[in-house]
Amino acid sequence: MKNLILIRHGKSNWDVPFKDIDRPLDKKGMQDAHLVSSKIASYIPKTFIIWSSVAKRAADTALIFVQNLLVPIESIVFMKDLYTFDSGQLEHMIKSCDNSFESLILFGHNGAITDFVNKFGDVFVENVPTAGFVSLQFDTDSWKNIDKGQVKKIITPKDLKK
Repeated sequence: MKNLILIRHGKSNWDVPFKDIDRPLDKKGMQDAHLVSSKIASYIPKTFIIWSSVAKRAADTALIFVQNLLVPIESIVFMKDLYTFDSGQLEHMIKSCDNSFESLILFGHNGAITDFVNKFGDVFVENVPTAGFVSLQFDTDSWKNIDKGQVKKIITPKDLKK
């Protein structure tokens, strides 16, 4: 069994003159990352590896989540190849995960995340929003063999604010 948790970075600040990769979270992005990360502890597997895009907004979202989950910051593996909006590239990265890891938590970007969820999940998701959390489970022992999985949980900031 393989467990994959995809988390889209929080809302970023477009009002600053940075390159895309350097754009930080805005206030709402920080608040939403704190909100979602405070509600997911029961959905996090006991053991896992954490990967994050090197983009500032994704890295900062990952930092907020691990701090709120009381996971050491050093647990995050930052990867340049996760700075992608392409689901094929995201799929390639996920399928390269070492099989010794049962569970992978990944912080990344849209449209890659939404497209991946719709290709590999059993529930159609129109859009994984910023700071959105999607947990998928695959009935396989090999990351490279993941195929149709089950969406176990979706948590969005909007759902938590109702």
